[in-house]
Amino acid sequence: MNTNSSDPLETLDDEIAATAFRRLVRHLRNRHDAQNIDLMGLAGFCRNCLADWINDAGAGLDKAGARELIHGMPFDEWKAKYQTEATPEQLARMEESLKKNGGSH
Repeated sequence: MNTNSSDPLETLDDEIAATAFRRLVRHLRNRHDAQNIDLMGLAGFCRNCLADWINDAGAGLDKAGARELIHGMPFDEWKAKYQTEATPEQLARMEESLKKNGGSH
């Protein structure tokens, strides 16, 4: 995570950033076809990462509560309804993608 004060992103108003974050989460809530494993394989993060990140930022939720906030329902329910079995190719792509994260996940 880059918190360098010279990064122009740091000048973005927190209210605007929060609005954009909520829009991202709602977008992902509607795109169940975008599997977490595919998000990990392409971008190195997924819905579960967002749940971890809100706790890293101080949300103070337990893991289940943070995931429910991001998924819009309990994670076990979301997983049963929408998560598909990961293929070996998806897992390999995710592993390669995570290497690009430079230790930040």
